[in-house]
Amino acid sequence: MSDKSNAFSTNPVRSTMLPYGQQWIDEQDIEAVVEVLKGDMITQGPAIEAFENKVAAYVGAKYAVAFTNGTAALHGACFAAGIGEEDEVITTPITFLASSNCVLYQGGTPVFADIDMNTYNLDPAMIELKITERTKAIIAVDFTGQPVEIDRISMLARDRQLVLIQDAAHSLGASFGGRKIGSWADMTMFSFHPVKHVTTGEGGIITTDNEEYYRKLMLFRSHGVTKIPGELTKNDGPWYYEMQELGYNYRMTDLQAALGVSQMDKLDDFIARRREIVSMYNERLSNIPGVIIPIQHPKAESSWHLYVIRIEPTCSQGSRREWFEALRAEGIGVNVHYIPVYLQPFYKKMGYQPGLCENAEHYYETAITLPLFPKMSNSDVDDVVAAIVKVSKRFS
Repeated sequence: MSDKSNAFSTNPVRSTMLPYGQQWIDEQDIEAVVEVLKGDMITQGPAIEAFENKVAAYVGAKYAVAFTNGTAALHGACFAAGIGEEDEVITTPITFLASSNCVLYQGGTPVFADIDMNTYNLDPAMIELKITERTKAIIAVDFTGQPVEIDRISMLARDRQLVLIQDAAHSLGASFGGRKIGSWADMTMFSFHPVKHVTTGEGGIITTDNEEYYRKLMLFRSHGVTKIPGELTKNDGPWYYEMQELGYNYRMTDLQAALGVSQMDKLDDFIARRREIVSMYNERLSNIPGVIIPIQHPKAESSWHLYVIRIEPTCSQGSRREWFEALRAEGIGVNVHYIPVYLQPFYKKMGYQPGLCENAEHYYETAITLPLFPKMSNSDVDDVVAAIVKVSKRFS
């Protein structure tokens, strides 16, 4: 810890660390899981379909297919899209590793396009510049819960005959142009990790209106195996099944699904509380020197998974690292989302180099994620703001 940030370790704003994100589980959620535990099936049972139907209905999609986690769901989407060797898939570097790793799993090549410095999302103009004859798909990531410019990206994908996969791990409950995320893209992935809007412990789902994608996703998550009579090449009897693709065991359990069904009942309330906290942050942080608060696209209505501020180097004597360490010393569990994917050692070994996306790298050097989750109290928000004001004065 630097000398400047260490100066805050005495008389901190908080005596206990406030995390940047946290699940909210109540007795109703616990009872839903216990009910499944007392039943006959704790996996591959009816709770899975109930959860899938609930998510599909909420976002306005025809189909939903649940997976063990969001990464597995993205892998399934790349499989369903037919991504393979020689195929390129354009995505953002400001995301979790899964958004591009899923392309590698299928033998494809991730191509990173730069971000818009207002929204921190993929810049549609940068996507267009990266399209080649090898481009097969776009994986557009809704960073922080703010949807990408999905209208422009959808039109681009349609015009270039590309598959559009929306990584909406951050944006369940968000909308663009008044239309819910989950019904725009060819396939949309949502995540149910504990820090997301609702949780199944671990879990992910793909929503789609395309029946062919739906059937491929169903095969892929269960070893590539089907028992549906109309899909079999022959039928030896009621026991008969066929492995028709090389799939994986990516099945969600009924325990997870039951928790998900219960959590979905609270989703709108969770999002409303996130937006209340964001409103307080926006009002109280907007005039602090050196702090840049998030900007929202006029057509987007974010569901606010993350609240990211940036530290403007020209207005602060403290570096981003010093701010980070100082806020941690005050008991504020800040985080950083994300290190540009192509700067990871594994990607460097593949030939990706620094300087590929200048906006993304500048963003990374200045970004700090503040705590944001529905269970936060107004007093918690007060603590975050007080800590930022304290640190700002020290570094001004």
